[in-house]
Amino acid sequence: MIRTLHHALPLFLLSSLALLQAQDRPNIVLILADDLAWDDLGAFGNKKVGTPNLDRLAVEGMCFDQAFLTISSCSPSRASILTGRYPHQTNAEELHWPIPKSQILFPQRLKGIGGYWVGAAGKWHLGDEMRDRFSEIREVDTSGFQLPANAGANAGDQFVETTSGDTKSGCTEWVPLLRNRERDKPFFLWLAAVDPHRPYDDNILATPHSPEEVVLPPYHPDTPLVRQDYARYYDEITRLDRFVGEVLAELTAQEVVENTAVIFLSDNGRPFPRDKTTLYDSGIRTPLIVRWPAVVKAGTRCKQLVSSVDLATTILSVAGIRADKSFMGRDLTPLLKGEEIEIRDAIFAEKNWHDYEDRSRAVRDIRYKYIINHYSDLPGTPPADAARSDTFKEMQRLRAENQLPEIQATCFLAPRPGEELYDLNLDPFELKNLVHDPAHKDTLERLRIEYREWQRRTKHKLPSRRTPDEFDRVTGRPTPARIRPRWSKEKMIKEGVLAP
Repeated sequence: MIRTLHHALPLFLLSSLALLQAQDRPNIVLILADDLAWDDLGAFGNKKVGTPNLDRLAVEGMCFDQAFLTISSCSPSRASILTGRYPHQTNAEELHWPIPKSQILFPQRLKGIGGYWVGAAGKWHLGDEMRDRFSEIREVDTSGFQLPANAGANAGDQFVETTSGDTKSGCTEWVPLLRNRERDKPFFLWLAAVDPHRPYDDNILATPHSPEEVVLPPYHPDTPLVRQDYARYYDEITRLDRFVGEVLAELTAQEVVENTAVIFLSDNGRPFPRDKTTLYDSGIRTPLIVRWPAVVKAGTRCKQLVSSVDLATTILSVAGIRADKSFMGRDLTPLLKGEEIEIRDAIFAEKNWHDYEDRSRAVRDIRYKYIINHYSDLPGTPPADAARSDTFKEMQRLRAENQLPEIQATCFLAPRPGEELYDLNLDPFELKNLVHDPAHKDTLERLRIEYREWQRRTKHKLPSRRTPDEFDRVTGRPTPARIRPRWSKEKMIKEGVLAP
């Protein structure tokens, strides 16, 4: 009779029944930085930023040197990670669109099928329909990071701060949440920082970073104002690192280190022009670190291509839960166990509306990247926070004085190339477009085919109507299209802002 019953049950339910009987299910802590470049940690090459706790996490775990996001935009990136789907599949692909109720999150699978206690602390950014997917939520107030809504051309460029001091980091409730968990259940924590998101304050560290020590990419001007902008960004990274250290210390105090998987990554790239929201590596590459002493060998580095869309499937796998067909990612557990196998031969990323309209897509293999700019008539305007930065102001000043080099002026170029191709081995900053180079004709066509196949596989299509910009591209001032809270995709379609 038992055998007959087992044959009648779906495989995923059998695995769930076995899981519920297990006593050694791993705890999982996912720590998400907000606007941190992949290479602005000591463990990923930048020794000028103070990140001792993250560097220790890397020494005690595995660094993924080829980890990529599906989008370089805050809330769509989070929606993609949590659903294990590409942004355009979530119906939350534009900035500040809430995740619809119909979407399935991996934390709700952990909570429901797996019996996990599931907590979230810090930046929420997911929408009200997702609140019941967690056992407890401690949300930081981020309204002070938003310019006024509905203000049109008369708005001032002033933030109304709603938090102060360390609370601005988004991390102050991380350890209290960890201490408040239900001790008789395995736990999953979604710890979402605000650091190092703009705006920046002076003197948040006793010993701030020196502007003279910062590392600048060639596409940003080397001026005192730009260096000071970077130094403040570094300071917020170090503040974030302190809170990561406090979480690691609390895990040690609770004696759960051995069977707790700590996952660290960033939701998108550095909040500077040509970084955040772009499909260059400075936008979509992420500093993924996994420490799990029971499984992951300390001090290892993985060179295989992985995507943030893989995390949901992987986390469910390590919890003993089979991911259903809604999850698009691959299972990375063989890599965590040290197996030298190729999980994927390419990653895919997209750029959608983020303050300003745009639609671009990217395919990247281990060496080459192909970008298609569907709205190539539009300039690559940086997001509103980066457009208000001292760095962008310097770029605007130098451009007005005819002193801005071509490689630093791409944000202003319109029309821009419809397609881009880069050899990442020879050109890591993606400055030399090879689309028209006959020597790379075969590579270009191969990646075009990869893109078309990804479109087919994920049922991707471009919208038939463009979303209005919320800021003027020249002055940066809010337009009448700026409404807060931002309407959902469903409401925008209903109100005629978007086509069905």
